[in-house]
Amino acid sequence: VAINVTLTGAKILVGALCRSQALIADGVHSGSDLASDVPVLAALRVSGKPADRTHHYGHLRVNTLASLVVGAMLAGAAGMIAYEAIQLLHKYVHHHPVPQVQAGWPFWLALASAPIKELLFQVMRYVGRKASNMAVVVNAWHSRADAFAALAAAAGLGGVLVGGSNWRFLDPLTAIVLAAFLLVVSLRIMGEAASELIDRAPAQAVQDNIRRILAETEGVRSFHAFRARQLGGKVEMDVHVQVDPHLTVAAGHAIASRVRRRVQEADASIVQVIVHVEPAE
Repeated sequence: VAINVTLTGAKILVGALCRSQALIADGVHSGSDLASDVPVLAALRVSGKPADRTHHYGHLRVNTLASLVVGAMLAGAAGMIAYEAIQLLHKYVHHHPVPQVQAGWPFWLALASAPIKELLFQVMRYVGRKASNMAVVVNAWHSRADAFAALAAAAGLGGVLVGGSNWRFLDPLTAIVLAAFLLVVSLRIMGEAASELIDRAPAQAVQDNIRRILAETEGVRSFHAFRARQLGGKVEMDVHVQVDPHLTVAAGHAIASRVRRRVQEADASIVQVIVHVEPAE
């Protein structure tokens, strides 16, 4: 968060002072990385709260709601950047007087931020995989996307440095490309949030792994009515398992506990496992 705040503020400030639409767009893209940090932090803090009188299923949906709001804000920012850049590009094409772009500082700032964001990507992906936290892994990819955006901005500004005033059109043109990239990111964030709101199932590989564990658990003769859904970057599931009909209630409960423990040990993203025990025919 500290790195993203610093980069976002520096890019937008320098871009405004040097009249560089490309660097401002890159700064807003860095802001999208910061914005994606917010719902992840909210999920780590708020979603960990236990269920209460008004939230019987916990607070994991807070992450989903925050992602949806952030995605809409990013889409609006992308539209604003694109509109201003198109207006400026129109002035270039029709030879209207426009402010002179000072590409020196914006170029070096954009170029320097790329390796920083790539380092953030590597660190967050490592931590996310080690902790089996897919929200952190997904957030890591936002940093890599920002690294690519910084390189694109540097390329456009480098063209302005080399070509001089005749190539100033590259600055708003790069801003338009980055705005489109930002719009794609925002639509992806909103799409992921919307899919969770309609209880989309986790990836097929996750489902297959759960089914394998269920089939291999001692005492489980068969299972059915298996369901799973994504919730705030995590997974909730329920399943009916069939056991020896002559077992005691305590023995059947022990099998259900074994199923729950093995599933959660295999995948830390699965936060709730509801097991219904039935007698096998």
